[in-house]
Amino acid sequence: MRVLVVEDETRLARALQRGLQAEGFAVDLAHDGVTGLDRARTGGYDAVLLDIMLPGLSGYRVVQALRAEQNWVPILLLSAKDGEYDQADGLDVGADDYLTKPFSYVVLLARLRALLRRGAPSRPSVLAAGDLRLDPATRRVTRADTEIALTAREFALLEYLLRRAGDVVGKSELLEHVWETFEATEANVVEVYLGYLRRKIDAPFGRAALTTVRGAGYRLEADGG
Repeated sequence: MRVLVVEDETRLARALQRGLQAEGFAVDLAHDGVTGLDRARTGGYDAVLLDIMLPGLSGYRVVQALRAEQNWVPILLLSAKDGEYDQADGLDVGADDYLTKPFSYVVLLARLRALLRRGAPSRPSVLAAGDLRLDPATRRVTRADTEIALTAREFALLEYLLRRAGDVVGKSELLEHVWETFEATEANVVEVYLGYLRRKIDAPFGRAALTTVRGAGYRLEADGG
């Protein structure tokens, strides 16, 4: 999943980036409101972590601009302003959640996952393709009631494919949403990780859920293979 962090405190922004990357998220940073708004408009993010007190354009203004454009990306506001009216204002302008600084990283991560689960009405709390199931909240993956251990990157890749189950997903799209950057020299990393997943979710169960569509990309079969 791809997350944008808009935070002018550089050390905090970098710490959030490192922590989220360790959980398997692809994370971009912006350090002012104008840049953050531009990236949120064009970056195809799954969620935005947004400070309120930003240079150039406040977090409130960023939220208002996105919602006026019918951009419903889930937004979690981060702010040292902890008054009840400050929180109410943030939610009233269109943010989905509000977290005051200093905050617990564990709580931030839980709230981010909650936003991703309810980010769109069509997103179920547990993702499934046949008997292959992934729970974003508990980070558990099972196949035929057998638990499967995945690395953070494998989990992120499987989660994205499950959200697009039945669709052909191109290599560049996977690199954009699951990895940090797109470089031609890194293109084979997709095949490598798909191989890891096949050996964990398909081969031991005699299934073929992950398929390659020649010249187009990859598909996770909606029926689980």
